[in-house]
Amino acid sequence: MKKIDLLRNTFTNKDLFDQALTHRSWVNEHKGVRESNERMEFLGDAILEYVVSKEIYDNFPDKEEGYLTALRANLVNTHALAEIANRLKLGHALFLSKGEEDGGGRKNSSLLADTIEAVIGAIFFDRGIGAAEEFIQENILIDTKEKASKPLKDFKSRLQETVQAKGFSAPKYHVVEESGPDHNKKFIIEVLVNGVSWGKGEGKSKSSAEQEAARQVLTKKVQ
Repeated sequence: MKKIDLLRNTFTNKDLFDQALTHRSWVNEHKGVRESNERMEFLGDAILEYVVSKEIYDNFPDKEEGYLTALRANLVNTHALAEIANRLKLGHALFLSKGEEDGGGRKNSSLLADTIEAVIGAIFFDRGIGAAEEFIQENILIDTKEKASKPLKDFKSRLQETVQAKGFSAPKYHVVEESGPDHNKKFIIEVLVNGVSWGKGEGKSKSSAEQEAARQVLTKKVQ
């Protein structure tokens, strides 16, 4: 049985799982069928931050706030959550509009990360905080020791150090696109080095989009 089927079978109310996979673009094409996953995502995001924060607070008692913040960011950033969504094969099951699908929505990291947060919210509604925490432990916190063993500087800091070591000026970031309602904004930000575009990133806030842009550059451009 596929991983996504196993996950769906844990739900008492399968409709909650379907809603967690429902993008607003699909709702626009299927009026009145069900709501999008945006409200679930909002709740799941808060639950995820709480559970991860408590876990690393308890398990790293000698670490300062700055370290805990960096470790949490490494565990729950867009890239990390999208990887989990891919591992669970959620992209194939998303309810998307044709336009969103044609635009690569099933592989969109930001959209996949949002879906993981919505799934957490759906699990909470279906079986409570204990089940949501169990999902987070098994799928997100499972990598805590590995992530803690790696450099925890955020992507922007690492990119700045890397490009300046190569003799370039510090990267600059600017907003290419801003869309969505206030409660669910989407930003696309471009990173420039010496006036040349080196990459773009997408996120729900300017800071997260900047981090994603820096990650893209570190992954693909800077060796």
